[in-house]
Amino acid sequence: MLEMLLFRSIRQGDTKPLAKALLARFGSIAEVLGAPEHLLMEVKGCGPVTAFDIKFVFALTQRMIRSDIREKTVLSSWSKVMDYCVAAMAHEPREQFRFLFLDKKNALIADEVQQVGTVDHTPVYPREVIARALQLSASAVILTHNHPSGDPTPSKADIEMTKTIANIGAQMGIVVHDHIIIGKNGHASLKGLKLF
Repeated sequence: MLEMLLFRSIRQGDTKPLAKALLARFGSIAEVLGAPEHLLMEVKGCGPVTAFDIKFVFALTQRMIRSDIREKTVLSSWSKVMDYCVAAMAHEPREQFRFLFLDKKNALIADEVQQVGTVDHTPVYPREVIARALQLSASAVILTHNHPSGDPTPSKADIEMTKTIANIGAQMGIVVHDHIIIGKNGHASLKGLKLF
C-alpha cells in the first residue's frame, strides 16, 4: 500500500526501496503517515512532494474518522472513538490533551486540543476544561491525551487530574465519561482501570 501511495508522487522508478526505508525508519505504515514532514524528508529519496503526499493522506484519514464520529452517537460506538483518538494522537511527537465534549445524548459537540506540551508533560487546568464545557453547553466530556513514549500507563498526575475534573464537573452537572491515554503500543482507559 505504501508503494502505491509513493507511486503517486514518484512516477518514474521503483518505489519499493523508499517504502522499505520508510518502514525501517518509522516501524509501521501508521507511524510513516504520522511522522512529521521534516523527518520523512530525512529518508533518502523522500522529497518535499512525497512528504506532502504522505501527510495529505494522514490528514484525509483523520478527517474521515472524525466525520464518522460526528455522524453517530459517540458512546454507542466506543471503538470508533478509540480509532479516532489513536489516529489523531498516537504518533504525535509531543504530548497533547484533547477533550471530546458531548451533549445529553452523548453526540459529539466539539473535539478540541486544549494543550500541547513537551515529550512527557502537558499542563491541564481543570477550571478551563469545565469552563469550556459550560460554554459549549456540554453534558459530558471524554478526556484523552497521548504518551509519546508509547506506554499508555497512567501516571499519578493523570489520575489526580482526572479525579479533580470529574469532581468539579459533577458539581456543575458535567459527567466525565472517561480519560483515555493513547500510546503507540496501545491505549488505557482510566474508567476501565477503575482509577476514578
